[in-house]
Amino acid sequence: MKHIISACFFLFSLSIFSQNITVTVDQNMILKEVFKQIEDQTDYKFAFTDQINTTQKYFNQKSTYKNIEIKALINELNKNNSIQFSIVGNNIFVKQKNSKAAAAKKKNKLSGQVLDENKEPVIGANIFIKELETGVTTDTKGIFSFELNRGTYTVVVSYVGFKNKEKQITVSDDVRINFNMEADSQQLEQVIVTNNKAVDVRNTQMSVNKLTMEEIKKIPSAMGEPDPLKSLLTLPGVTNAGEASSGFNVRGGAADQNLILLDGAPVYGDSHMFGFFSVFNADVVNGLDLYKGGIPSKFGGRVSSVLDVSQLTGDFENYKVNGGIGLISSRLLAQGPIKKEKGSFVLAARTSYAHLFLKLADNNNSAMFYDINAKLNYRLGTNNTIAFSGYLGNDVFDISDRFSSTYGNIMGILSWKHNFSDNLNTNLSVFYSDYNFNLGIDPENFEWDNTIKSYGFKYNWNHNTAEKLKLSYGIDGQYYDFNPGTVQPTSPDSQFNYKQLDKKYALESSAYLDFEHQITEQLNLRYGLRYSMFYRLGGEEISTYESGQAVVYNPLYDIYQEGTPTGSISYRSGETISKFDNLEPRAALSYAFNDNTSVKASYNRMAQYIHILSNTQSPLPMNIWTPSGPFTKPQLLDQYALGYFKNFKEDEYSLEGELFYKNIQNRIDYIDGADILANNNIEQVILNGKARSYGLELLFRKNTGNFTGWISYTLSRAEQKTPGRTPEEPGVANGNWYLSGYDKLHNLNIVGSYLYNPKWSFNANFSLQSGQPVTYANGYYEFGGINIPNFSLRNENRLPLYHHLDLAATYTPKPDKKKGWQSYWVFSIYNIYNRQNAASMTFATNEDTGANETRRLSIFGMVPGVSYNFKF
Repeated sequence: MKHIISACFFLFSLSIFSQNITVTVDQNMILKEVFKQIEDQTDYKFAFTDQINTTQKYFNQKSTYKNIEIKALINELNKNNSIQFSIVGNNIFVKQKNSKAAAAKKKNKLSGQVLDENKEPVIGANIFIKELETGVTTDTKGIFSFELNRGTYTVVVSYVGFKNKEKQITVSDDVRINFNMEADSQQLEQVIVTNNKAVDVRNTQMSVNKLTMEEIKKIPSAMGEPDPLKSLLTLPGVTNAGEASSGFNVRGGAADQNLILLDGAPVYGDSHMFGFFSVFNADVVNGLDLYKGGIPSKFGGRVSSVLDVSQLTGDFENYKVNGGIGLISSRLLAQGPIKKEKGSFVLAARTSYAHLFLKLADNNNSAMFYDINAKLNYRLGTNNTIAFSGYLGNDVFDISDRFSSTYGNIMGILSWKHNFSDNLNTNLSVFYSDYNFNLGIDPENFEWDNTIKSYGFKYNWNHNTAEKLKLSYGIDGQYYDFNPGTVQPTSPDSQFNYKQLDKKYALESSAYLDFEHQITEQLNLRYGLRYSMFYRLGGEEISTYESGQAVVYNPLYDIYQEGTPTGSISYRSGETISKFDNLEPRAALSYAFNDNTSVKASYNRMAQYIHILSNTQSPLPMNIWTPSGPFTKPQLLDQYALGYFKNFKEDEYSLEGELFYKNIQNRIDYIDGADILANNNIEQVILNGKARSYGLELLFRKNTGNFTGWISYTLSRAEQKTPGRTPEEPGVANGNWYLSGYDKLHNLNIVGSYLYNPKWSFNANFSLQSGQPVTYANGYYEFGGINIPNFSLRNENRLPLYHHLDLAATYTPKPDKKKGWQSYWVFSIYNIYNRQNAASMTFATNEDTGANETRRLSIFGMVPGVSYNFKF
């Protein structure tokens, strides 16, 4: 019987092997389709290990096997493939060849870079693989990366304002390919969005505002000059301290709590002409990102926000010139190759000439500024690039023969970028930044200088350890040189003697580690840690005080007064006066319900070691930077944010909503009547407290069509608390929470753009903010025949509601002209209904009537503007 069964089995097997079938395979065919062809023509069934993915493509070329026996077919299929077929009974078993080696080689890397016509990296471009229905976005260098099995794929590259690119790519090993995008002029005319695309619902990054120069140049502004910094005020969570004021406030934070970077180097002064213009020339800026929360671990040193501004790289192939001529300022930019495809340069200059009109009108006053931007790039082969960025800006301001002022920034950064591989790249940079302010009082015959200088380096590493895990890490450090003031006489008749306030020195260093981790298709995490250290260094004399208190409370008059020095401690040059260190954890996550909807959450702790000494709510050019030390502790922030993000109607509309809460320790405030200017013992007028802010931000956008724009609204509260140090002391505002100078309960902005035809487009911007908190006199008393005002509690009152409507029209005479001289006109009206917004309110006695009166100071009424812009 046993022999009969064996014979039957042999005959059955022989009949199976003798079957002739026809099978076709090719590089676009998934394994499941090959299985089906064989199973439909034979009695065989397939069995395979969990290493085999039947939806993947394993074949390298197209082959057709006609009228072939199954055994011969198996032998053919085993050639030049990463999988092994074998027949066991009436099953065909499939496994990886040399499983360990095959597993290591299972994935191949498809990577590359997306560049625009000027060879600038396109940040946030969408890279989509049709066959897998998956995609990624490019990073800040325009680089993307996939891990794929062998096969042929259709790659689609898209980005708003550019024509789509589509290309078939065969992956049999690691492949690198670059895409050069062509501008879609028609699309550029039609689109204004705040993120250049619908919101990225899967990215963990939240609480970030992005603007491109195409957007910024279409937002109406005072003086008709496009302004990158002031354009940020149209986005949620960002306010200013009033018209013609420098600085900006983010989520209730002060202006000195913003870290401003230009190509990675810090900038300490952000304005020209006392706030009328920002230091950023719109022509040379490539883009800017404002991080309000969920701040990546690579950034540190400030507790409110990070403004990361990048300059143009420059065209590697063609020479180009563009510029603009306005009513009070003009600008010019040139760019081109140093050596084609190897090196490029950008050189931009801007200047104002309002002072010339004043002289023609026999006006001895003067106000002017200039700035110069430069950037050089050179490619040392395919893996190395060196770059230099520089900025020089200066202001000159004179009021007749009364006083004169000059101030400005100098910045330079040299960087070396090296690619070790597609998975690992580094950026090493060294920088120098200098901010100087000079004030001369002519009737008193003296001048005063203060400066802050910093020298630093950064070394950043980006490491793609796996398809779903990215790692970045690095170190940085900078040395500070603070000169709070040098007072010197300008003539023998001056009543002032030479005086040098104590210079201060400090060293700040840090190391960070940051992970981006895709847990599932829906869940993405970003987490990291920053460790920062700060050293206050000598040489310096540090005063000592009775009972160790630099500020004392006088219960008789119910006021704070300067403490009495008892001596001083002398520190040698380089000796440590104070040392601080902090761990700064960061975490963020996003959970995508689908391709259009997600929720995100973030937490970050940050430390700030340097501060601006100012008892005004709007920072002035003369404000003094000072380091943390024996009497001033570092500010520490804990911020939490939760957001909801949605795209709908095929990304035509987007909605972003966020809740945030910020808590800041060691926020300083000033005693009443504090004297800041030229104070060598500033600790005698400051008290330590804390701050908090919380609120809701909404941003609704229309991304496509002839009419585009956005509506942003913020409902928030910003408060401080400076309690007394003992039960007897009142602190500030009786030790209770009081509004900070940056509180804006309501902040509404509506921005719209309408493309009427190729020649004409129209833009509008409406802004409305709650009035700024101020302290009013709530009465007065008479002493010695003089009216003495009596003031309310700190920031208990508000300025009137702030609002204005701005309109602009852009006229392009020859919109179809793409070569040679191209030009367009911009006509604008700032504050079209002439709202007299209050910059301040003062209380005085009328000299004629003796009555008390309130006086409003307004900076702007209606301001028309026109500019002619060109390129060739």
